[in-house]
Amino acid sequence: MRADARKNRDQLLATAGTAIAEQGVDVSMRDIARRADVGLATLLRHFPTREALLDALLRTSFGELTAKADTLEASSSPGDALASWLHDCVAWTTEYRGAVALMAAAIEDTESALHASCVTLRAAGARLLTRAQDAGAARTDMDGADLFALVAALAWLGDQPSLAPRADRLFGVVAGAILTGAAGGDAVGEGRSRARG
Repeated sequence: MRADARKNRDQLLATAGTAIAEQGVDVSMRDIARRADVGLATLLRHFPTREALLDALLRTSFGELTAKADTLEASSSPGDALASWLHDCVAWTTEYRGAVALMAAAIEDTESALHASCVTLRAAGARLLTRAQDAGAARTDMDGADLFALVAALAWLGDQPSLAPRADRLFGVVAGAILTGAAGGDAVGEGRSRARG
């Protein structure tokens, strides 16, 4: 890609990120183009669909969360690694309002532009969950798909203005239900501390 085309693409992504953070994923493509001071055709040439735009916008963050899972797997106890990654994943999904609904749909839709990124993210969480289960630090009656669904549910809470104040406390409750023993108690305590803060 030529340098000027790369610069235009990066500008479109930055503008889209701001627009989606402010208005949610349903912001019109026409509005994003207007904000970026380009024609709609230019935006659609780079990103032919809303999902393609979101995939490009979110792929870096998905990669960072996947890399974070790898780092935590190597440096933290199994229960702490799972709790930390889960918290970071939920916090990130609330950054772009409405993205979690698209992610939940994309995980099942192999034709979705978001599918591959969502599958990779789910696999990273599943690895941490399996490691915690093998260490006796997490309940064994759930899998990576369940964990991904809980991320979506917790992120949905953060998207709801009337429920957002409860999101941190409920994160602690859910994390405490996933984790067993001391790790579960620590996660609940941290969730309550964040809620009070």
